Amino acid sequence: MGFRFRKSIKIFPGIRINLSKSGISTSVGVPGATVNIKGNKTTTTAGLPGTGVSYRSSSQTPEPLGEDRRISGGAVLFWGIVAIAIVMVWLAH
Repeated sequence: MGFRFRKSIKIFPGIRINLSKSGISTSVGVPGATVNIKGNKTTTTAGLPGTGVSYRSSSQTPEPLGEDRRISGGAVLFWGIVAIAIVMVWLAH
């Protein structure tokens, strides 16, 4: 059994930056529906709040042949900020 580390920082309502020993990710959502982006992997979770019942689906963007397509933590942070800006514009209407 190993040790785990996870820290979630709320940026705005519905937007979080998640830190763990394996890296940085961004989560956008509301209770019952969340999208988490980490590198080239996207995880979508939908559930019934308060019941413990949920469904999780993951997808990974395929990498082109012959290229190392690792996405840095800076890129994840950039796209997290883009997501924040989109949500803020959407909430302003």
